[in-house]
Formats: sequence, C-alpha cells, structure tokens
Amino acid sequence: MIDRCFTVVIWLMAAIVLFVFGWLVSEVVMQGASKLSWQFLTEDPARSGREGGIYPIIVSTLLILATALVIVIPLGLGSAIWLAEFTKKSSRRVRTTRLILDVLAGVPSIVFGLFGYAFFCGFLGLGFSILSGALTLACMMLPILIRTTEAGLTAVPQEWRKAGAALGISRTTLLWQVLLPYASPAITAGLLLSIGRATAETAALIFTSGYVDRMPESLNDSGRALAVHIYDLSMNVVGGDKAAYGSALVLIIMVVIINLTANALSEFWLEKKINRLL
Repeated sequence: MIDRCFTVVIWLMAAIVLFVFGWLVSEVVMQGASKLSWQFLTEDPARSGREGGIYPIIVSTLLILATALVIVIPLGLGSAIWLAEFTKKSSRRVRTTRLILDVLAGVPSIVFGLFGYAFFCGFLGLGFSILSGALTLACMMLPILIRTTEAGLTAVPQEWRKAGAALGISRTTLLWQVLLPYASPAITAGLLLSIGRATAETAALIFTSGYVDRMPESLNDSGRALAVHIYDLSMNVVGGDKAAYGSALVLIIMVVIINLTANALSEFWLEKKINRLL
C-alpha cells in the first residue's frame, strides 16, 4: 500500500509539472501565433515595438549568445577537465573551488548585471555593448557548465583510466577518445542549462548590452536581446502585449531549435567516436 501511494504521488507531481508547463506554452502559442509572420521576423521594430518586426532583436540575441558560447565552451571544458583529472579530489583548493562555483551558480542575475555594468562597461570601458552582455552571460554560464562537465568526467569508471595507462595511452588521447565522449551527455546537459539561462536573461543584459532596438553593426554596438524586448513591451509599452507574446513564442522556438541541435551534435560526436573505437 505504501509503495502504491508513493507511486501515485510521484505520478501526480509529474502530472502537475506537465500541466503547468503545457498551460504556459499553450498560452504563449495562442496569444503569439497571430503575430508570428515572415514580416514579423524580418522587419525592424516600429512604434516602440507595437508594430513592425523583431529582426534586429533576433540578430542581437544570437550575437550575444554566440559570443558568450565562444568564451564559455573552452574555459568551461578546460576548468572541468582540470578539476576532474589534474587535481586531488580531497584537496582544500578543489573543495574551495567547487564551493565557489556552486555559490556562483545560485547568485541572482541582477548581481551579475551590476558586476558586468561596473567591470565590463565601466572599468574596461566597453560601455553598453553586445560584448559586455556576452561577457556577463559567460560569467553566469561558466559555473553551470563546469560543474556538470566535472560530474560527467568523475562518473567515468576509474578502471578505464588505469587500463589506458597500462596500454601506454597518453592522457590527452584517453581524454579525447574515451573520457569526453563518455561524458558528452553531461556536457550537453550543462551546455543546454547554461544556454537556457542565458537566452531568458533580462536583468543582467539591461545593465550591459543595452536597450537599443536597432541593428548592431559590431560587437561594440548596443543591442537589445529578446528577453529584454519582451520585458519592455509588457511593462513599458502600452498596447505591446501582442508583440510581447509573439516575441516570447519566437524565443521558445529558438531555445527548442538550439536544444535539438546541441543534442544532435552530441549524439553524432559520440557515435563517431564509438565507431572509430570499434
């Protein structure tokens, strides 16, 4: 009886989560589908976003995200590999580093925004720019990617490393051919979680990438992200609700496409490595 009750509770909790998620997505789809069109995706905003499209907003969002990923991926993977493979797990330095990463992963985004505004925009003189926004997002994404990648590498059986050493395989080859492919699901999960947080970020980007809705000409130009655009339309623009729902629907579609692409690339890379080993 206890097992049955526990099973019912688990299914009920899962159903509640799915219901809330489905309700939110269906609300956005129903409200924003009428606004979605080719013109909406390819035209510039007009009348503070009430009319026109969101083409410069999409370009700014992709530029910010792409620049952040260029910074995050090598730094995140390198830091995770250092923590998992080149340090003693019980050392005070490693424990302190993990604690700092866990704390940073839970820091509110507004704190990162104020830090980015003070350091990147002010101290480094980058001003309100796509580069400032990308660097700020990179600071937010790094703790998530590092911890998930480290967890994936730590989950690899220690016997595999010993077998590689016994066969005379270098640590670089073992890492690239065996450990990273094995940990690719964790790497993909960390990447998707960090991308999800970055694409939905508003507070940090208002203080760093700026508010301008024109087409950026370079990374030093200010650019408005989709999340900031949705916030502005819903909170500051009278009659901007329809455009806000349309922009939210575009953001959801963008996140889904990025997730599917990342999963497909991860599976392709893992399958390629396995075929080589076979």
